[in-house]
Amino acid sequence: MALTLLSRHNPLASTDRQREVLDEIRVCPPFEERLTTEGLAPLRATGITVFQINVGKLCNQTCRHCHVDAGPDREERMSRETAELCIRALAQTDIPTVDITGGAPELNPNFRWLVEQATALGRHIIDRCNLSVLLLPSQTDLVSFLAERKVEIIASLPYFRPLQTNAQRGDGVHEKSIEALQLLNRMGYGQEGSGLTLNLVHNPVGAFLPPKQGAIEAQFRHELLRRHGIRFNHLYTITNMPISRFLEFLLESGNYDGYMERLANAFNPAAALGVMCRYTLSIGWDGSMYDCDFNQMLDLPVADKAVRHIRDVTPTGMAHLQHRLIVTGNHCYGCTAGSGSSCGGTVIS
Repeated sequence: MALTLLSRHNPLASTDRQREVLDEIRVCPPFEERLTTEGLAPLRATGITVFQINVGKLCNQTCRHCHVDAGPDREERMSRETAELCIRALAQTDIPTVDITGGAPELNPNFRWLVEQATALGRHIIDRCNLSVLLLPSQTDLVSFLAERKVEIIASLPYFRPLQTNAQRGDGVHEKSIEALQLLNRMGYGQEGSGLTLNLVHNPVGAFLPPKQGAIEAQFRHELLRRHGIRFNHLYTITNMPISRFLEFLLESGNYDGYMERLANAFNPAAALGVMCRYTLSIGWDGSMYDCDFNQMLDLPVADKAVRHIRDVTPTGMAHLQHRLIVTGNHCYGCTAGSGSSCGGTVIS
């Protein structure tokens, strides 16, 4: 299969090509067919408890596994107008959690405004942080800003050893990540009784499924404390999705068919019932709406054509989205393999 995936000059062609590659899969049945066989089709939302906002693709890192294809040269970012539409729509609901992601979401000039507005609405805020962003000269007061508003931090750390982390996220990133974690600990994050939650995320470095979440969490907890005196609340394991840079890696390395077969063979109906798209609404940097961040990167909007942009949201429209039909594809095997995978870690404990 020829590798003609990524095009920084024509992102739409890139998503089109990715969908073609995923649709051409021959090593396992199409995901919709698998859902039907298991009696799970059609998959529908069970409500919305997470309002996820992707503020853009600008990032200070360029990670090999990134499904967003984020980096320092990306110009896609959420405007103030779209951010205001997000808050207006959120205010019409009682959705308890606002999950802000990117890129490095903190680099968007409207990030802090979004946090302040969502906090004023009484919502719990999650910041999906790459850690190294906390050390940028422009972000010297960021940790105190987040701590004052009790923002939960979910931070990426592929491994507790430098080799694996730097291989996935770039030279020197592990050392910066450790420094940032120590900074967060000094501010109270991850410390018992502080009310400041610090959770870590582990992605496998290669073309395989993540280990059991409980086991790897215990290992991370022991090693980070022993090596660096670092404490955290929980560790989440997330399966690498066959999208964007990780899809490119799979094709380049000849691992694509084997990886997709591995995911499909590990399909778990119980995980499929608990996938995050059933309780999450994902808002793109331009205000378009998706079932999840992964569908967003493949340009697969919500099925309801009448409410596909945040500007179109009304109380009635939002109520309809609570039980919408979920748009699926072969990439969804990534979230339904084994114990399942979501932005909150494994689906099945």
